[in-house]
Amino acid sequence: MPFKPDDNLVNYDVYPKVFRCGKKTEFHIRPLGGRVEFVPGEKYNLVICALEQGSPEQFPCTADFKKFEITANEMGGFDFEHTFESEQQYFLRFLDQEGKRINQFPVYAVEDDLAARYPFIGDLHMHTNRSDGRQIPSVVAANYRRHGYDFMVISDHRRYWPSLEAIVAYKDVPLEFNIVPGEEVHMPPVGNMLNAVHIVNFGGEYSVNALTEGDAIAEKGTDPKYRSLYGECPDFMPKEEYDQMMRDLMAKADLPEGIDAYPAVCCKWIFDHIRKANGLGIFAHPTWIANVLHVPEKFTDYLMETQPFDAFEVLGGERYFEQNGYQTVRYYEDRAKGRRYPIVGSTDSHNSYESSPGSLICSTIIFAPENERKALIASVKDFYSVAVDTISPEFRLVGENRLVRYGCFLLKNYFPIHDAACIEEGRLMKLYATGTEDEKAEAKALLTAMHGRIGRLQKKYFAF
Repeated sequence: MPFKPDDNLVNYDVYPKVFRCGKKTEFHIRPLGGRVEFVPGEKYNLVICALEQGSPEQFPCTADFKKFEITANEMGGFDFEHTFESEQQYFLRFLDQEGKRINQFPVYAVEDDLAARYPFIGDLHMHTNRSDGRQIPSVVAANYRRHGYDFMVISDHRRYWPSLEAIVAYKDVPLEFNIVPGEEVHMPPVGNMLNAVHIVNFGGEYSVNALTEGDAIAEKGTDPKYRSLYGECPDFMPKEEYDQMMRDLMAKADLPEGIDAYPAVCCKWIFDHIRKANGLGIFAHPTWIANVLHVPEKFTDYLMETQPFDAFEVLGGERYFEQNGYQTVRYYEDRAKGRRYPIVGSTDSHNSYESSPGSLICSTIIFAPENERKALIASVKDFYSVAVDTISPEFRLVGENRLVRYGCFLLKNYFPIHDAACIEEGRLMKLYATGTEDEKAEAKALLTAMHGRIGRLQKKYFAF
């Protein structure tokens, strides 16, 4: 991920970084071989400052500054215990005996619900050369692990089987990277009626595209091993049966004036099937400008009012302001109107290399108990996700207030460490997928040896 670490992440190891508020926690600050600022055995003043409550000079009624005298340990670091009272960021600020600031280290206290969840960063919408992308599925997966992602989905247009190809490519090596099955769903026209709304099936256990005739069936046939995660899926429908089913749904639909019937009933049918498949149905990029707005504003209004989807792709796909900007404004205006729906951010990437300007533009942080498909989906549905905009060097987050604040802290103070640990795993994944037999064997041995590093980082930096 394109987040540059602060010098303190290079010069000092502070752990834990995240912990429960209201519970006494033991903290450690250890120099990492750079310039040591604290003399072993010397006494210093530690001021613990609550970020959100103002300074005592200006807001004495709310400010939370606590001062202690503390002695540097034999390594020029510190070990101490403290209880933090409320969910927010705090500074561990060190002063000399004259009161001059030497350094400070940010940490974060969370309430019990977040203390049961780790932050996982990833992408819920991207493509390979099995549809209109540039690289094969296994290489796309390796590249995004090298970028620091914890999870991703291959969501090729009209095709579910490329996501299975990526999963199978690494089935014999231990990874802490979660490759989720999925697809971008485009059902066929009925007569001259089209449904142009783009929908992502994230994590569904079977393909919605392959329920009737289309590219996936033309390429792989109706064998369930290409249509499902576990070899089980609904029966295949001939195109005539699909057409009649949609015409019947349109005849029964009670729609507002000005809403096209086929897109309305088709979208609901798709989202319902994704849920039946235990997936997450994502309403993708309505303000993408493809000649004109990809989805008319009136139709987007209708979907936001009826909410047949599980999550809204508030960020992703393009770098011009209109797409993500309009979608973000809509999200916050909907919140003001009392409409609440989960959100995600995705690259909609078609080229996974850093040389592509769209390869790292957006992502999602999901706060989940584990990096597992069902846990990620449930956590998004339970509103534990934020969308991350990295189109410019200064990241921006979209989501609910407490998660945005927490996400900002993590992007600065945890993910740079996490991402550095992912680089070599991603490189070895690509070597395993594309190398010679000797290179594959070496990559597998090294991946096996390094397995578990992210779990150890979580245990160290999150005192849950």
